[in-house]
Amino acid sequence: MSTVPRTTSSPSPTVQPDKAADLAARALHAGATGRWVDFFRDLHAHPELSMQEHRTARRVSEAFRAAGLEVTEEVGTTGVVGVLRNGDGPVVMLRGDMDALPIREETELPYRSGATGTLPSGRTVPVMHACGHDMHVTCVAATAEALSRSRDAWAGTLLVVAQPGEETFQGAAAMLADGLFTRFPKPDVALGQHVMPAPVGHVVHRSGTIMSATASIEVTIRGRGGHGSQPASCVDPVTAASYFVTRVQSVVSRETPSFDPVIITPGMFHAGSQANVIPDDAVVTLNLRAMSDASLERALTAVRRIAEAESAAAGSPRSPEFAVFAEGPATVNDERLVEDLATAHGTVPGTVVTRLPQPLMGSEDFSEYGLPGGRYDGEPVPYAYWLWGGVDPDRYPGFTPADAQSADSPVPGNHTSRFELDAEPTLLAGNRLLTTAALLHLA
Repeated sequence: MSTVPRTTSSPSPTVQPDKAADLAARALHAGATGRWVDFFRDLHAHPELSMQEHRTARRVSEAFRAAGLEVTEEVGTTGVVGVLRNGDGPVVMLRGDMDALPIREETELPYRSGATGTLPSGRTVPVMHACGHDMHVTCVAATAEALSRSRDAWAGTLLVVAQPGEETFQGAAAMLADGLFTRFPKPDVALGQHVMPAPVGHVVHRSGTIMSATASIEVTIRGRGGHGSQPASCVDPVTAASYFVTRVQSVVSRETPSFDPVIITPGMFHAGSQANVIPDDAVVTLNLRAMSDASLERALTAVRRIAEAESAAAGSPRSPEFAVFAEGPATVNDERLVEDLATAHGTVPGTVVTRLPQPLMGSEDFSEYGLPGGRYDGEPVPYAYWLWGGVDPDRYPGFTPADAQSADSPVPGNHTSRFELDAEPTLLAGNRLLTTAALLHLA
């Protein structure tokens, strides 16, 4: 995990916002919308788990080639990179993620997923696009085609990235390690967007930190197993792990300032195989989120301290073991980029620009592309990341982006089995937002 400050120098816009919006509207040529809706529905019906997006990558590669891009496959395992060179000018990167989640889809969509996949553990699970990555990569592909058909309106180089493994925080790092910024033109600016359960037409921006840093940690608490009728001759790791799960919440309630929130979620607890057998080990897997890399590291340190203390209190024969994975730094938007983009998006017909008052506790590995050092040499890449709505406003009258964060929201949220998008208007909005953003920085 990087704790390097984000010191970026964002490029100035090269196209005026109103002109960029006009060009974006012109770029989606007649007859393309239905084809891209079909493309999205095909991806939705055939989801694939993180770092296993082989079919999705093939479909995206075909779309990039048809748009006239130079295409390279298998970058960072299953990633796809498209390059569109159009004379001298800035290099603008557009990124869309491709992976789905181990969730059984329970929507009524005619193209709902019935797919299954295999986790790294070997377990077979249902798979669903429950976070909109099918829409993200469709918008990127549609935007690449639109810009390819409008080359008379801009100059520079378009770097289009279809990324694997966002959900597991593997994909961005894998693509960078495989030479994304050395084998291909390094971008002057990187742009990304994420669909959310908000009305179509709404776009949400925030300068500075927009999403949290995250890490997951697997904690193995050691015991000494035996017969369930003789607990005094054993050291019960289940009891110790249960105390640990309860106690670790005090990191949030008693060790974290209210202005610097932290979330700790014990997502998995595995122990034992039979009711009358005390096991040797108990494994608890937690997910942590914080508003800065430093706060996340403090929380991880506290989790380790509490696990060691509970193990000692239980008389464990060995110290607990820790494995940290799925780490991702905070997403910190370039302030100048956001201000320019918010202005440009405000000129897109039918668009309502909303400012996010506080960062979200969700996390993204998109920020890896902007980090200095570490994954690649040289200066950091200024980036901007925003959210846009994918819900039919007529289906949920009066629903606003703020309502999406409410516990009693009527709209199924991301990572739920009933998450769905209103395909055509979401695609049109996402394409125009992304195309406008790209044209704002292409000469």
